[in-house]
Amino acid sequence: MDSFSDKVDGKTDKVGGRLKEMAGKTFNDPELEAEGKIDQGKGQLKEATGDAKDAIDNAKDAVRDALR
Repeated sequence: MDSFSDKVDGKTDKVGGRLKEMAGKTFNDPELEAEGKIDQGKGQLKEATGDAKDAIDNAKDAVRDALR
């Protein structure tokens, strides 16, 4: 998966997780609330993965440019 896809998937997971968390609070469902928090954490991890891929690509480009 490329960095853009990771970031989009991460944001989607975070939004969906926030909705689940709010639904869990609204309907007094601790399990759904916890699932939402887990989904948000997964989303943050996916976004961080996308950021790391961007950083690696930028570093490779910088090295390549320096060697020219």
